[in-house]
Amino acid sequence: MMAKFFRALGDPARLRLLEFLLHEEHAVGECVTHIGLSQGRVSSHLACLSDCGYVQLRRQGRFAYYRVTDPRVAELVLLARSLAADNAAALAACMRITAPNA
Repeated sequence: MMAKFFRALGDPARLRLLEFLLHEEHAVGECVTHIGLSQGRVSSHLACLSDCGYVQLRRQGRFAYYRVTDPRVAELVLLARSLAADNAAALAACMRITAPNA
């Protein structure tokens, strides 16, 4: 379960979406604009984050809005950002984990 929990965060687009949603709710269209991917791709990533319990969907008419479901998610993302910054050189040199699309 833990590996699956972190695997949902392993995609750069999903992580950027999650960071975008940390502080306030956003409509799918706003997420598309922020991330710069097609609406279909963004919706797919949001569905994954929703299925894994990171974000919650709220519908209002034709619009779908997403927000982070648990404040601990923000704590986790901020801690990960700090750890990554502190270990940037080691992460950059790591040859066992490649960058996406590499």
